[in-house]
Amino acid sequence: MLLKTPSIIKAIIKEKKLVADLIEKETISGVISDNRFGVYSKKIPSVFITHQLKVLSGNTTWITSKIHQYIIKKFDECWIPDVASDFSLSGKLSAVKLKNIKIKHIGILSRFKPQTSSKKHDILVLLSGVEPQRTLFENKILKELSNFKGNVVLVRGVMDNSEIKTPANFKVINYLLGTDLEKIIIASKLIIARSGYSTIMDLAVLNANVLFVPTLGQFEQEYLAAYLFRKRHIPFFKQHKIKFSDIKNLNDIGKFGNYSTIFPLEYFSFFERK
Repeated sequence: MLLKTPSIIKAIIKEKKLVADLIEKETISGVISDNRFGVYSKKIPSVFITHQLKVLSGNTTWITSKIHQYIIKKFDECWIPDVASDFSLSGKLSAVKLKNIKIKHIGILSRFKPQTSSKKHDILVLLSGVEPQRTLFENKILKELSNFKGNVVLVRGVMDNSEIKTPANFKVINYLLGTDLEKIIIASKLIIARSGYSTIMDLAVLNANVLFVPTLGQFEQEYLAAYLFRKRHIPFFKQHKIKFSDIKNLNDIGKFGNYSTIFPLEYFSFFERK
């Protein structure tokens, strides 16, 4: 993070200039920044969206949190995509009392909407994240599910046409977006995915049956996976300890946790697709 500081500052300066130019040319009444540090203006109301009032970074958590809070104070309000109750998905990341920062909880956000579908796929694996962890996770999944008797859909999260060798029961898709991703999630009995916050919110909306595998070394994902296990009994594996050898048949999938009946519908906020 320290090594990237010059490029971060450069990006902030570029964003501020771009926003100033847009406000000058267009009729804009407000700015909403999705974690973009330089997307704000002193001339019109500006809002920062984040669930991380506390930024986990190991021994330097207090420094990274203070820096993030300093940036948030430049905005008129901070909107948290979560609920301020026992139904919180972000836990201690957003449960921070701050002075001189107007905070508003706007509900759990998702591009998806609650719905049901017949289940065609036994396991859906959603790969994501930076290399080499994405590939390490992929190889681990291929090894651990090689003897699984059901069908597996593997969404690799790569933007190219590369191919990999898989067992006969695997269907491989390199990348999915929007409606296609939503359809395949609701048609799957079990979802194996990273515990990134956007993924957590999307799967909560769809009441998915979930097993999380946090990215190794990403403190936020590791915390969120452990937090949801403690609060909602949603299971997780550490990447180097994944072991599916005990899954012998489809009945075993039911042993994994899900979001069912956890969240009242009014706790969600939905983006309207046009």
